[in-house]
Amino acid sequence: MTLLPDVYDGSEEPLYNIGVVARMTGISMATLRAWERRYDYPLSKRTAGGHRLYSEKDVMNLKWVKARVDEGMQTSQAIQALRHQQEAGRLITEPEGVIIREKALEEKTYLPVIREQLIAAVLSHDLSKADLILGEATAFNSPETIILEVIATTMAEVGESWENHNIRVATEHLATNYLRQHMLMWMLNSPPPRPVPPIILACAPNEWHEGSLLILGTILRRRRWPVVYLGQAVPLPDLASLVRDINPSMIVLVAMMEQSATKLVEWAQWLPEVAETGRPIVGYGGRVFTREVEWRSRMPGKFLGETYQQGLENIEQLLR
Repeated sequence: MTLLPDVYDGSEEPLYNIGVVARMTGISMATLRAWERRYDYPLSKRTAGGHRLYSEKDVMNLKWVKARVDEGMQTSQAIQALRHQQEAGRLITEPEGVIIREKALEEKTYLPVIREQLIAAVLSHDLSKADLILGEATAFNSPETIILEVIATTMAEVGESWENHNIRVATEHLATNYLRQHMLMWMLNSPPPRPVPPIILACAPNEWHEGSLLILGTILRRRRWPVVYLGQAVPLPDLASLVRDINPSMIVLVAMMEQSATKLVEWAQWLPEVAETGRPIVGYGGRVFTREVEWRSRMPGKFLGETYQQGLENIEQLLR
């Protein structure tokens, strides 16, 4: 009798929607729903809107069940075998096809390999492979680590490739939106926020590059800071109205290009009471302020730093 391989016991945090899980496992969405109805498996979590969410542990166990079914076992028997293994407390190897961990077991080389694999996958439009890479990465790293060490670099590489005309606009949009969806999902499924006034995050008027703002917002939310994420191209009059309505603890503004920074420096005209009192705190950042230091003297507020880590540390220090 052939011994069944052990079942991998990964993270139980709900991260992936049913479409992503279908791509990662090769099990159709219809089949996943049918298994849940017939066998009460997998018992997915639900968002406030009723959408299914699956954890890394769910994904790996689904791959294990599918491997058994592909070997000829009945679905009900495979699920029963899985449950038996779990009840016995057996922790085991993952199904074949894990892309990264075998290549780099030491942490010093692990994350760079993930980055290289992810960049190659999104630039070649292979989102199924990208799902596998991120799924493997989140099994052994927190979303915060993945965002700072992998996604931020991948987004920068994609942006530079587009600026240098090495990729087409469609490829840039596909890759950026793919990574954006993951961060929004992590933001949505963050722990409950602290009972403090929120942080408003907004891009400058006419600023459509929101990657750095979304990275900051997602990690702040993961660290339990309440976030009001406004995203791209926020008109200053609308921003001022919202600030007066919700009285935030801080406003974080981002501009990447000189054109958008030119508009952003005018924020104090729309929020003169904030400029006068320094409350709420206004922090800013973005490529234009990092590369061209003279812009900092023109911009009211506190420069948050040249890196994401500096920005996060400064924001938390200012709030505390």
